[in-house]
Amino acid sequence: MRFDHDLRDVGETILPTVLAKTGRTLREVFELHQSDPSKVRTPKTVLAYENTFEVIGAVIDLNTPICDISRDDCRRLLETLRWVPSNSTKRYPKLNIVQAAEMAKRKKLTSTLNPATINAYLNRLSSVLNFAMNEGLIDRNPTRGLKVADPVRARDKRLPFSPQQLQRIFNAPLYRGCVNDEAGYATPGPNRPRRGRFWVPLIGLFSGMRLNEICQLDVADIQEIEGIPCFHVRPDPSAKGSKRLKTEASERLVPVHPTLLDIGFMTYVEAQRAKGVAKLFPDLRRSTTGYYSDPFSKWFRRFLVAAGADGPRTCFHSFRHCFRDALRNGHVDLQVSLSLGGWTSTESAASEAYGVGPSVHALAQGMSQVEYNATEWSSLAI
Repeated sequence: MRFDHDLRDVGETILPTVLAKTGRTLREVFELHQSDPSKVRTPKTVLAYENTFEVIGAVIDLNTPICDISRDDCRRLLETLRWVPSNSTKRYPKLNIVQAAEMAKRKKLTSTLNPATINAYLNRLSSVLNFAMNEGLIDRNPTRGLKVADPVRARDKRLPFSPQQLQRIFNAPLYRGCVNDEAGYATPGPNRPRRGRFWVPLIGLFSGMRLNEICQLDVADIQEIEGIPCFHVRPDPSAKGSKRLKTEASERLVPVHPTLLDIGFMTYVEAQRAKGVAKLFPDLRRSTTGYYSDPFSKWFRRFLVAAGADGPRTCFHSFRHCFRDALRNGHVDLQVSLSLGGWTSTESAASEAYGVGPSVHALAQGMSQVEYNATEWSSLAI
């Protein structure tokens, strides 16, 4: 009798808990996912999830119990996303997402969300549903395997700048003489200011560093290692979160290219060090999402247009593609190339765990083989 009583007590305790779990709504699970203490999310990632679920909420009621979300619901979301117009709020300001998609489908618009964006929405929903599975709230993820095919190969999503584009970029008034590097950067003038807008594109071309890696540099990140000036690409050592890296492989040493030295980069660094400023480019500002790259990226798009250097599938990240091609053309050793760019090796994780990688002298030798003939770089020296 005592054994039966214990079972009844256990059942009375567990049943309400199970009901409470299975009764969780999609909105509640999303909020639990966002507050998961096992994950560290940047403000930009948090905003991306919030925007995603605002869109999802227009298709699937966020008050729906998580266990009632079906494959048909997810397919309906996919079909809606496939027809959402690019810049839908500007194109159809009085329509919600679903209405805008229906309008675009009727008109057979071709300017709609690209596959990568659609799959990003689905992946974020899938992440929340996987979280629900791990918490025992659902038995299966109804978004599993759901995506749209992307006809554009990953390597073709961004192209390197052509020699003609590079020539127009680095012969623009900002580099040859302008009014100032604020609103007058595109107007020819007598001044040659050397701040963030001048140096960041040059560093991007001659180092292959990502835009945010460059913009967030501290003066202390420019170090002399074994007599070689280097960029030390690393996260914020103070753990304040002011610097972020994309992957573990992103933390690296990148020797300063000889052309940057000839143009006067170390003179600029020493001037900043003498001022006692922390940031290498104190004129650059961080966005509300925590990234220095966001405002600069918007300005750089305008700069490309003003310089007559804009083109299909090219943006600041194209400098990184230029750098990778320059490494290939210079016949730089593969391991050196991967280390310089912070790219993940195709080797197994086990083999990658051995050793410390190429020496700084090997990296500098590889960097010296990177060449561009787009313009006369020495004329940028003062």
